[in-house]
Amino acid sequence: MRARGERIRRADPRWQDLGLTLLVQVATTIPFVVPRDPQDSPATWTAYLLMTLGNVPLVWRRQAPVAAIFGMVAAGSLYTLALDGPGQPLPYAPLVGVYTMALLCPARVRVAMGVTLTGLIFASVALNTGTAKELLFALFVFAAAYALGRLQYTRQAYTVAVEARAAELERANRIEAEQAAARERARIAREMHDVLSHAVSIMIVQAEAGPVAVRRAPERAEAAFDAIAETGRDAMAQLRTMLGVLRTDRAQEVAPRSPQPGIAELPLLLERVRGSGPQVSYERTGAVRALPAALEATVHRVVQEALTNAVKHSGASNVSVRLEYGPGALTVTVADDGQGPGTGSGTGSGTGPGAVPGSGAGGPSGGHGLIGIRERAAAHGGTAEFGPGPGGLGFSVRVVLVSCAGDPLAEAGE
Repeated sequence: MRARGERIRRADPRWQDLGLTLLVQVATTIPFVVPRDPQDSPATWTAYLLMTLGNVPLVWRRQAPVAAIFGMVAAGSLYTLALDGPGQPLPYAPLVGVYTMALLCPARVRVAMGVTLTGLIFASVALNTGTAKELLFALFVFAAAYALGRLQYTRQAYTVAVEARAAELERANRIEAEQAAARERARIAREMHDVLSHAVSIMIVQAEAGPVAVRRAPERAEAAFDAIAETGRDAMAQLRTMLGVLRTDRAQEVAPRSPQPGIAELPLLLERVRGSGPQVSYERTGAVRALPAALEATVHRVVQEALTNAVKHSGASNVSVRLEYGPGALTVTVADDGQGPGTGSGTGSGTGPGAVPGSGAGGPSGGHGLIGIRERAAAHGGTAEFGPGPGGLGFSVRVVLVSCAGDPLAEAGE
């Protein structure tokens, strides 16, 4: 039934109006075909045709509601005054016309038509029975038709508003979903960049040092190859974890999902970097405490990316990693004594919080790693600064992360 009603509602309005006209024609035909009292007015073909003429304007009730009403009234007046044919229990066509006028016409037209029709009702009743009963009944049915038209107008306006709001919510949800997908793609890109860039950089440095070590210190060559293998295995394990999260085929075995590396894994990361050449120092100051897992993962990735840049681009001999635990923030500083910004083969130059240097930091990659660091810091309400190291030498990465000191999770280790 609901589907049928929806099809009727969406049908061509012209066919709807034609069907309504035929329905009114059937209703007004009944007094002409039922048995009649011989003393009643005769049911002639002329009267029937004139009655039909009063129904025809319903076909154009939407296009010209006011003209349609006057056409019905004119035909009805001629029918009553000239022919005096069979009477009708209700003025069907004029009632439909009043309903349509209340639904479609503006207020000034409705007011003018209301005054005009009220006067016509008084005149019609006066020419017919002149009784208060007939007058009240006529006023009631026409007022009811008008009220139904206004109610339908309100209902349609409400439906349009609801549909517009639903469409707006759908667009907002679609935009939000697209933005969420874009954020997730950016996050995955950062993770894969950090994992692969760090692992490949360490492996390249170790591989380049391998032939030299084979000639001069074979035992160091074996350690270099072991470091290459260990770095590759670690990178593969982290990639499997990320790809397992992305997998959508439930029929396949889901890859194991290990926790993201955190601050506790930093010593292992630093040891791996030491094996590739530079000396790396590590220091933690302030009230060392446990932090949320997401924040610890960010600290690990920031240090990893900064160390990767130092190994790949700066040619540093010494790198310092420092974590400062403040009352409401954690400051991560990674500084090296390498070439520094603007002296290597990078694609850009500049220092300071807003700069993304090419040499000593971004290198040929165009600073994507530093962009990722800034995005990670912003995700935790923090900031990232890049520039020369202490004394203007080398390169320094300084990231301040809001550590939610008031959070019980953040203070669990205090």
